[in-house]
Amino acid sequence: MHLPAAVLGLILMACSVIANAGGTGVAGERHGTTTLASAAVRDAQQRDTLRYTVWYPAPAGSDETALVIGPPDAPLFEVGRAAMDAPIAGGRLPTLLLSHGNGGSARMMGWLGTGLARAGYLVIAVDHPGNNGADPMTLPGSVLSWLRADDLRAALAAVQADPAFAAHIDPERLGVAGFSAGGYTALLAAGARPDLQRLLAFCGAHPDDGVCRPQQEAATHTMDARLAAAASPALAPWVQHANDPRAIPGVRAVFLLAPAIVQAFPPGQLAALRQPVSIMLGEADTVAPPQSNGEAAQASIAGAELQRLPGVGHYDFLSACAPAGLRQLPALCATAVPKADTQRQALETAVRFFGQSLR
Repeated sequence: MHLPAAVLGLILMACSVIANAGGTGVAGERHGTTTLASAAVRDAQQRDTLRYTVWYPAPAGSDETALVIGPPDAPLFEVGRAAMDAPIAGGRLPTLLLSHGNGGSARMMGWLGTGLARAGYLVIAVDHPGNNGADPMTLPGSVLSWLRADDLRAALAAVQADPAFAAHIDPERLGVAGFSAGGYTALLAAGARPDLQRLLAFCGAHPDDGVCRPQQEAATHTMDARLAAAASPALAPWVQHANDPRAIPGVRAVFLLAPAIVQAFPPGQLAALRQPVSIMLGEADTVAPPQSNGEAAQASIAGAELQRLPGVGHYDFLSACAPAGLRQLPALCATAVPKADTQRQALETAVRFFGQSLR
């Protein structure tokens, strides 16, 4: 059988990416929980539990199963495939922290997590309390967005303390990746300190900016509602620490997909980052407009690389929509560019970037 040259080229490129990163080509998946006091403030049921997912290289031949979001018989999203609870292949692995967007989940970013695992990375993702699609969305989960970096730190500590993973985490090769609000989280983890008043001033002057408007994942979380919650006795003590440093020690590289809430950072804070930063965004993004987010970050961060994808919107970085999702969630599933193409480019860029930055 003779394959077309273009198809053969893509296959060879994928094989090269996996081989260069030391991966097996098979992704394993495990789940865990840890406790975190700030989770109880954000969670609808006041649980102090933080859920996390770990993707990692699994031995060749491990039995992968389909990963979906939604009812098993009519899933909304098709995430990919992974071998549940498979053994971990390899020794110490470059380790990545992964943060989802507003109302997303660790599994929603599984297309990226499993892809990185196949390429030889150990990836730790979380469900941010009160701000994920598996649980009820809460105002504290929206307001206390800076606590997302604490979630990543807690998950990393929990995985490091797990005997199954301890010997496989390489703290000398630690990176962070994030989509949308997860991009803001990644910048926090890298050491940039936010200024809540700066963000409020920006939204006061630009109320129609996509970041300042209520998101469709939580349409009742208007700016007025968020401001009222922030001033409440329950949240005010937490808001007092909004601008505290939240750097995670050892983060050496930062990969941002359609980053949001960038206006929370004074340009000087972004300019002070010393890690290599790679930014990918869609030129058709109206949720996290490039000019006030990804492009603004690139303009302030010395040496940051920026890749613009024509015709790509914000939700093109979510997992692929299943037929039921296409019918029920047109706003999240409609796309002018095939998601498979967008996500292939994102994965290739992430593997190349982390491969160069975490040598």
